[in-house]
Amino acid sequence: MATELQCPDSMPCHNQQVNSASTPSPEQLRPGDPILDHAGGNRASRAKVTLLTGHTHCSLPAELDAGACVGSSLNSESNSGSGDSSSYDAPAGNSFLGDCLSRQIGAQLKLLPMNDQIRELQTIIRDKTASRGDFMFSADRLIRLVVEEGLNQLPYKECMVTTPTGYKYEGVKFEKGNCGVSIMRSGEAMEQGLRDCCRSIRIGKILIQSDEETQRAKVYYAKFPPDIYRRKVLLMYPILSTGNTVIEAVKVLIEHGVQPSVIILLSLFSTPHGAKSIIQEFPEITILTTEVHPVAPTHFGQKYFGTD
Repeated sequence: MATELQCPDSMPCHNQQVNSASTPSPEQLRPGDPILDHAGGNRASRAKVTLLTGHTHCSLPAELDAGACVGSSLNSESNSGSGDSSSYDAPAGNSFLGDCLSRQIGAQLKLLPMNDQIRELQTIIRDKTASRGDFMFSADRLIRLVVEEGLNQLPYKECMVTTPTGYKYEGVKFEKGNCGVSIMRSGEAMEQGLRDCCRSIRIGKILIQSDEETQRAKVYYAKFPPDIYRRKVLLMYPILSTGNTVIEAVKVLIEHGVQPSVIILLSLFSTPHGAKSIIQEFPEITILTTEVHPVAPTHFGQKYFGTD
């Protein structure tokens, strides 16, 4: 027996034409075919996909209360000190969970197009037996993919250049006025990936730690470009668990004149609770991540910097 779900429109990106060229049309899909969660897709069509009811992670009714998507996120809170919970059976992909949360949040939450390459990188990062060298190599590759997609969200303008053969070529170039901000310490792991793509970009830093007595996030240090209030901000923080750290960071940016609408949060992994809490606090912010999963790899910073 099969159930038909009405899938929501894919969230737009500047590279959506490239992605959509390799994506099968709804007419080509057959029962049992995998569902890919694309950050950029064809907004003009609404695909109707047939799912097998036996696949419990992706066959829930479309009218399911969206609250069910975030209920299990509490698992990540109780395991934040030890990383991934070995007792949790991870689903085969983040397609349904991402779509479910997207219906609840909207276009502010964007997922990278899922493929086997990204899935392998996610697997190595989550694997407790992976060596630190393999972990860092996979993390840097995934960071680069997120940064590249984050740049696709920045504004650009059309321009005309002349080729070496004398022909005119109509292209685009990014508008000036962008900067990065890393939330120390794990956010610093993403700085090199941003510099590899934008050699001269300016990067600010925020240090936020939990108070030992109150367990609330507290800002200890913040240093930004002096004209950050006029810039688009790529906020870097790889793991979104509760979302509290990012919320405090955004509050600091707002105090420096930055509007939430110009902030793009670059993250590798997010829990449903983390993404939802950030969007509820700042509805205009944009979150870009590779996976929405109830259990976040909270060991990321310790293993990346060799302090695990």
